[in-house]
Amino acid sequence: MTPDALQIGAPLLAAIGLAALVFARVGAAALFLPAFGEQRIPARVRLFAAIGFTLIVAPAIVPSGEGPKVDSLIHGLGAEALSGLILGFSVRSLIWALQIAGAMAAQTTSLAQMAGGAADQSDTAIGAFLTISGLALATLAGLHVRVAALFILSYRLLPLGRFPLAPDVIGWSFTRIGEVFTLALSLAAPFLIAGLLYNIALSALNRALPKLAVTFIGAPLLTFASIALLAVAGPAILDHWLARFLANLDAPF
Repeated sequence: MTPDALQIGAPLLAAIGLAALVFARVGAAALFLPAFGEQRIPARVRLFAAIGFTLIVAPAIVPSGEGPKVDSLIHGLGAEALSGLILGFSVRSLIWALQIAGAMAAQTTSLAQMAGGAADQSDTAIGAFLTISGLALATLAGLHVRVAALFILSYRLLPLGRFPLAPDVIGWSFTRIGEVFTLALSLAAPFLIAGLLYNIALSALNRALPKLAVTFIGAPLLTFASIALLAVAGPAILDHWLARFLANLDAPF
């Protein structure tokens, strides 16, 4: 092979290796990304979305050295896939907060089974409503642009081709899980408070009128109050969640 061919081929191989590393991170993260990684979306669409993000992110990453060799490339692919899974988990955890909040609210009220499975077989009516609404709001807020910026930012926090440190990942994971449940509890707080007040009032009425079937009277009232509360508190809940979601995209770790 002539020197000119080698001079042209080396940068090309380096670019291909870099694209493969970026695709490993983007593809792994795409499994968890909201909207882009939903199970209802066909696999081909998700694949093309991952390729599109790779074409956007790869030019923004400056390769180091003359390009990865075979051994370092295999090592780098594993590190990038792990980094992508961590990144996708960071973004997806806020969607899980909506689902947990919906489950808390549904179990407290009488909407636990009504219209369940709209988004997932194990999801509840309120959880499905909050999840679909949250995904719609995130998409309208420019999710694709923010996700691309997140991928580029992630290389400052998770360097290219390097495995994240296990103690850091474990500590961050437990912290993030605690934050998810705290956020879910705050989102479901109006329903939890309403359910507590309902049970207190029902107990007092049952003691005052022991022969009256207060459960049959209170169940329709609880259903109506739950739907009304969802209509009133839903926008505030989604607004609070969207602010946390966008802040998480700006600072995922």
